[in-house]
Amino acid sequence: MVKFFKYMFATFAGGIVAAFVLFIFFIAMLSGLAAMGEKETKIKENTILLLDLNGPIVDRVSDDPFADAFASLTGEPTPEGLNRLLSNIDKAKRDDNISGIVLESGMVQAGYATIEEIRNALIDFKTSGKFIYSFSPIYTQKAYYLASVADKVYLNPSGMLELKGMYAERTFFKKALEKVGVEIQVFKHGKFKSAVEPFLLEKMSEPARLQTEVYINSMWDHVKAGIAEARGLTPEKVSALADEMPMFRSDEMLIESGLIDGSKYKDEVIDELKEVMGIDETNDLEAIKNNKYAKVFVSEGKGFIRQKIAVIYAEGDIDGTSSDGIKSDKLSKTIRKARRDSSIKAIVFRVNSPGGSALGSEIIWREVKLAQETKPVIVSMGNYAASGGYYISCAADKIVANPTTLTGSIGIFGMIPNAEELTNKLGVSFDGVKTNKFADMPSITRPFRKDEKELLQAYIVKGYDTFIGRCADGRNTTKEAIDEIGQGRVWSGVNALDIDLVDEIGGISKAIELAKDAADLEEYRVVELPEVEDPIQQLMKDLTGEARMFVGKSLMGDEYKYIQTLENLKNGYQIQARIPYNLEIK
Repeated sequence: MVKFFKYMFATFAGGIVAAFVLFIFFIAMLSGLAAMGEKETKIKENTILLLDLNGPIVDRVSDDPFADAFASLTGEPTPEGLNRLLSNIDKAKRDDNISGIVLESGMVQAGYATIEEIRNALIDFKTSGKFIYSFSPIYTQKAYYLASVADKVYLNPSGMLELKGMYAERTFFKKALEKVGVEIQVFKHGKFKSAVEPFLLEKMSEPARLQTEVYINSMWDHVKAGIAEARGLTPEKVSALADEMPMFRSDEMLIESGLIDGSKYKDEVIDELKEVMGIDETNDLEAIKNNKYAKVFVSEGKGFIRQKIAVIYAEGDIDGTSSDGIKSDKLSKTIRKARRDSSIKAIVFRVNSPGGSALGSEIIWREVKLAQETKPVIVSMGNYAASGGYYISCAADKIVANPTTLTGSIGIFGMIPNAEELTNKLGVSFDGVKTNKFADMPSITRPFRKDEKELLQAYIVKGYDTFIGRCADGRNTTKEAIDEIGQGRVWSGVNALDIDLVDEIGGISKAIELAKDAADLEEYRVVELPEVEDPIQQLMKDLTGEARMFVGKSLMGDEYKYIQTLENLKNGYQIQARIPYNLEIK
């Protein structure tokens, strides 16, 4: 009888879950279909472009009709795309109906390099003479760096502003693995290849600490100089203010120091905007959000242009387990099609990746190399373009990086767990029969034998030699020169420029300009690749990916990221070219 009720309850619960999923699917489908029917959006004169960036920003978003509907159901913010933001800011600069931009970005979720590109676009927008206002109840340090370019920066009277310098943190799993009886067997080449350290150590090694100090200080120097220039301060003054921890200081201190222009409530900011725009206080402001403004057409005065520059996006882990990562076979096909398309005169390869599979990186490198032999290829680096991310970049004609891009990390490693102690604890044993000496290699239920270790280490060394060879060819130098700055060491974009790993500092707009010059184009249009997925396919990906993330975060909170790391270790390729796991820069 107990089993009967147990199975009955399980069946009932399963039915409820299935019904709920179908309900979500149905609502999202209706909302998406309604959105697909929307026509071009018209706006009135004296309109504000509202940039609400309190959420994740990825390199590229498509016009997904289901994204907003699904986000409203899960409670998660809809990701915004850097591509759409840069396009809209440029369009707003030319749009006579847009009077200015209002930033609401106090909790922006993006890397410093992404913020840098938005910030530079806003600086360019200001050359039009139009205003930029920023208001938020809370500014994180990244958000304040973005907001600092505004003509006016306002904070809620009870709000907080974070400015404290940078901190890089890594998570270490050694003791946790020891407790469950799992040993990580590591094979690597490069003294700075610290991606394996979280599984072997309890804190940073000295080489890892050294490289982190170099690039984090480089990034902080750039950020504090940017804040200083925007707010009429000196870098030394910004650093001194950071040491005072302004988050817990008074509004008067923030105003007197020059960090903000005033302490105001939102209604007071709205009243000031009405006055600036010449709007009667009894009337409402006209404002349009970024996703809606994407549907506004502003003529550039050009007819149809056949010649194209293709921007190819590569974002995420290379051949990782994430549905949003870089799949080497699909990306290679995209690059190959762009190479063969005679209307595409140049390629901008946008890389935002910490690396991943060494084999996947080699596969993509080959297609980039073939494309470079056919037409100009310019790489634009995002927040990360390191290890495998640099591998797939090095064959380009030129590499453009942001000052705060993390790049380099030229090296590879292999990690294979040995769970013998765990299986002994569980009382599980293994036995088998083999026909040849290495037939049972690799095994996760026993340690590697000496001859097996020698084989795998030789393979790693060979892979590293191939890697530095690719880099040497692409950068027109020697293997010895690459090895000197390689060894797995991570560099900032500014550092990388000094050692000739990149050619110029800038964002994707700079890369497109270089591609135009390299292809000798007077006029061109930009096409984004890979092609956007069918809306129904995108919906299914959203449902599966977002649902998995939602459940994981609900159960684990912020600790869910550690589960993701272990999941990647379990399912990922054994030979990796990537930067350190869970590297957080705050």
